[in-house]
Amino acid sequence: MSATQSLRDRAATFGLTVEEFDLVTQAVGREPNALEAAIFGAMWSEHCGYKNSRPLFRVFPTTGPQVLQGPGENAGVVDIGDGYAVAFKMESHNHPSAVEPVQGAATGVGGILRDIFAMGARPFAVLDSLRFGDLSTPRTQHLLTGVVEGISHYGNAIGVPTVGGEVTFHPSYQENPLVNVMALGLMHHEDLAKGTLGAVGNKIVYVGSKTGRDGLGGAVFASADLSDASNEDRPAVQVGDPFMEKLLLEATLEAIQKGLVAGVQDMGAAGLVSSTCEMAYRAGLGIDMDLGAVPTREDGMVPMELCLSESQERMVLVPVPGREQELIDLLAKWELDVVVIGEVKEHDRYRLFWRGELVCDVPVAALNEAPKYTREGVESAEIRALRERDLSGVPVPEDLGAVLVKLMSHPTIASKRPIFERYDHQVMTNTVVVPGAADAAVMRVKGSRKGVAATSDCNPRFVYLDPYTGAAAAVAEAARNLACVGATPLAITDNLNFGNPHRPEVYYQLVQATQGIADACRALNTPVTGGNVSLYNQYNEAQADGSTRTVAIHPTPTIGMVGVLPDVSINATMALDSHPQSLYLLGNFSDEIGASQYLETVHGLEAGRVPALDLALEARVQQGILALIRSGLTRTAHDLSEGGLAVALAEMAVAGGVGVTVTLEAEGRADGLLFGEAHSRILTAVAVGKEEAAERMLNELEVPFTRIGFVGGDKVAISLTRQNLHLGVTVEQLKTAFETPLREVLG
Repeated sequence: MSATQSLRDRAATFGLTVEEFDLVTQAVGREPNALEAAIFGAMWSEHCGYKNSRPLFRVFPTTGPQVLQGPGENAGVVDIGDGYAVAFKMESHNHPSAVEPVQGAATGVGGILRDIFAMGARPFAVLDSLRFGDLSTPRTQHLLTGVVEGISHYGNAIGVPTVGGEVTFHPSYQENPLVNVMALGLMHHEDLAKGTLGAVGNKIVYVGSKTGRDGLGGAVFASADLSDASNEDRPAVQVGDPFMEKLLLEATLEAIQKGLVAGVQDMGAAGLVSSTCEMAYRAGLGIDMDLGAVPTREDGMVPMELCLSESQERMVLVPVPGREQELIDLLAKWELDVVVIGEVKEHDRYRLFWRGELVCDVPVAALNEAPKYTREGVESAEIRALRERDLSGVPVPEDLGAVLVKLMSHPTIASKRPIFERYDHQVMTNTVVVPGAADAAVMRVKGSRKGVAATSDCNPRFVYLDPYTGAAAAVAEAARNLACVGATPLAITDNLNFGNPHRPEVYYQLVQATQGIADACRALNTPVTGGNVSLYNQYNEAQADGSTRTVAIHPTPTIGMVGVLPDVSINATMALDSHPQSLYLLGNFSDEIGASQYLETVHGLEAGRVPALDLALEARVQQGILALIRSGLTRTAHDLSEGGLAVALAEMAVAGGVGVTVTLEAEGRADGLLFGEAHSRILTAVAVGKEEAAERMLNELEVPFTRIGFVGGDKVAISLTRQNLHLGVTVEQLKTAFETPLREVLG
């Protein structure tokens, strides 16, 4: 057997199919050598090449007057006015966190921060969106503890506050947790930097940590199913050094602000290769690079390791011609490894040299143009049957107060204080609305009156049962969260977490979800500025009979959204206070129980139709709460999501330490009215005496609303007059249920 034939037979070891190996041979004009095959495998992985997902992105709206930089760069950038802009993006570190939760999560934070300061923005906030399995199991407790430790270790050490996020617990994530990290950075328009090479003759500068063997094969590892052998992939998990990243951050920003760089790129997935060949592709130029110049921290490293290592805290900078030495001197001042490793060439090739020998010579375009696959999506008959299940026979529990307590103690709903109190959310002194206080975080923009709000959202159960509506609802809820703190939603970044796209039912979910996101973004004027795709989130579970069963996560298209407050001092939180206030529900009553947390928790059913989403109504409700907040008629707002109306009331009561008395005069099931999860609904409180002004404003905006009760007492007391039902639970009892579950695990 020839050496060439053996390479083709071993295509899978490079992350390629045999057919893809043949495409590489065609693109290169000859059979690739092992290094070239490995480089193509990394660049054509789903993590870098988006070969199953990119064709679907055509439906996304990506432009608007607020968008300064859309998809295609390290991060998206939106204009917030007065010469300021915010760079933001979300990335995943799911598979690394499954096998090494501390470093997997820590380096997820480090990687997304580099994407932000590579744009010329100073990172000023991090949000983490986490999914775990059954909290009662040792596996989930181990993962939760490790991930929280990793995030806090890196964020606290580098001095960037973790200000928000979300945590969901569901059995589908038992072996495959999701760790999605979103970061935001503040910048002036003129400091916007891009990942390009500039012109022929420009030098390519390596800066940051030395290259080691950690993270080898990370892009390919992140593009494959998890298995029992995944623990053997620990070398594919990077090791982070937040103190080195702090030096790199300051050096990079100083270089950008002094006008010393023509291009900046983070070394992320696929390491040195992806960063340099992506820059070359954007410029339409070629590169000659000397691998022997790359700084190393381990002896005997070979070209494949140097190319594909995903060692952390490394950047590629392209100096402005004639200012190379100024840049090198500046970087050296920060005690960083800095060396010229290559040069921009007029040819269109990606050429790598090792000890004087040309070891890689392939077209830049071919590396960056992974094959695109459009597959056949077919909805799972099993899921369709669950969605269409008749729920009319589900009994209404006798003790709805006990149901409320039970829902408040579900770990998905329960207080995340034991998590976020481990994060320094006040470092940099920008955080105005802190974690747990409201539906979104709010940060001030020093030197102006402005504020920036951010949130992340997705209800995986909704997406599982109805991927189109569920994904659209994630966009709607994220925008609603921002409106509830007084912010105008601007744009989104997304992290599309799905199973194996080769499975027709998974591809169907992906197609439907991307369309749902696109339609909601158009309706709410929140274009997509970038994001990340994480597929193959599934694992093989051993069965008692010796067989295996493939378990995929619930599809989880996480939405990260950014908004702006004209005046950061005019904001709202969810906490009620004891002053005389009337309670209002913006939106409509509904008694649907389909797809609800209540239905799963109390009745063990994950079934029923996801509530319909009216995006025109959604927009009006958001405008209504924004108008109330900005006119000074309320400082209290909370959207209805998991657990519905009763849980939202309880959360507001616990946050403020004061009770509520509510009377509902609506037809329908009592449990649905209390715990159903219909969209486009917000609770707010208006001071007694200001109700007429508030109602007039809502009527003018055509926002449906109902005055449902008042604030006061020490209980959450709810009466349903037409059902002749009443529940009353003390705020103290609800607080205990709410605060206990995660405290028992995390201490």
